[in-house]
Amino acid sequence: MAMQPVNIPFFGIDRQYHNLREQILDATDRVLRSGQVMSGNNTSEFENWLAKKNNSRYAITVHSGTTALEIQAAYYLKQIIIDQDDYNPTVAIPAVTFPATANAFARAGWNLHILDCDRYGLSVAEDYYDLVVMVGIFGHSVEHLYDNHWTNTASTAIEDGAQHWLSNSCRRFGRSTAISFDPTKNLGNYGNGGALVTDDVHLYEFAKQWRNHGKGSATTNTGSNSRMSEVDCAQMLVKAEHIDNWQLRRRNIAEYWVEKLNQADIKTLIDRKNFDDHCYHKFVIDVDNRNQLQDRLKYRGIQTKVHYQTPLHEMNCFANSNKPDIMCNASVLSRRVLSLPIYPELTDLEIEYISEQVIDCNAP
Repeated sequence: MAMQPVNIPFFGIDRQYHNLREQILDATDRVLRSGQVMSGNNTSEFENWLAKKNNSRYAITVHSGTTALEIQAAYYLKQIIIDQDDYNPTVAIPAVTFPATANAFARAGWNLHILDCDRYGLSVAEDYYDLVVMVGIFGHSVEHLYDNHWTNTASTAIEDGAQHWLSNSCRRFGRSTAISFDPTKNLGNYGNGGALVTDDVHLYEFAKQWRNHGKGSATTNTGSNSRMSEVDCAQMLVKAEHIDNWQLRRRNIAEYWVEKLNQADIKTLIDRKNFDDHCYHKFVIDVDNRNQLQDRLKYRGIQTKVHYQTPLHEMNCFANSNKPDIMCNASVLSRRVLSLPIYPELTDLEIEYISEQVIDCNAP
């Protein structure tokens, strides 16, 4: 009998839906039968769950993680301008991150200062900036970034938590945190979705007004129509019941791969010492022959991706920003990293197959 071809996709969204199908359809049907499709009990319940999960006072859902970043950019800029007229504030952004992190602040009028990274892709602000955006790239905790930041600067630290918000038992280290529920995230929606969590009541009120075109505000605020629907939130509540088990499965996969790959002298971007702090959003390896390895794995039925092929300081749109030179760590890392598929629905056989093929295909 001929062997069936192997096909391991990078994302497991369809597999997750297959496992949750009846629960998802039931939650969707209840919302649609109720006729309350926006700003109802499911939205409130999901926001309450988010606040409690993040040990924060407030959580507010918005249309995307990008929107949550835009709200932060607008709010903190407003605070600085109130205190200092004719001042041009600077925000520190990591070189290794999704462009949305920088775009939100550039559009709001901030001066960008792009930071180089270490071997794990993490950036520490060592100088003074008005605002520092901490990014736990690939799922790293930002705890040590926060500690180092406050040792060296007096500025405000916030989080772009799109990839890392579930790390470190959801401990928050910034004054506020933007969260993404993109379908590819550990806790993903079936479309766009995001949230902002904070202990700052003024930011919370600002965000509520911003997501609804400034309605209810005593002053004129810029804003947008940016909400998650009742269907979105009902479906997310279904998934919220499973997230802890999903995270445990991701951790078990990551621990197994780190052990196997390190024995084969393949560098991983997860430190063995930091498993408790990571949330395993991505499993990234650092190899000499990245492109060749990716082609070989594709031939053997394993889909991989590169995060991120072009760091921010090499993008034309940020050419006028303060930035590191082309030979910095971020530029080198971007040419070496490869992300393997990691999601709870991978079977044990697939997990073993992926590690074996990475080791075999990486051999000279």
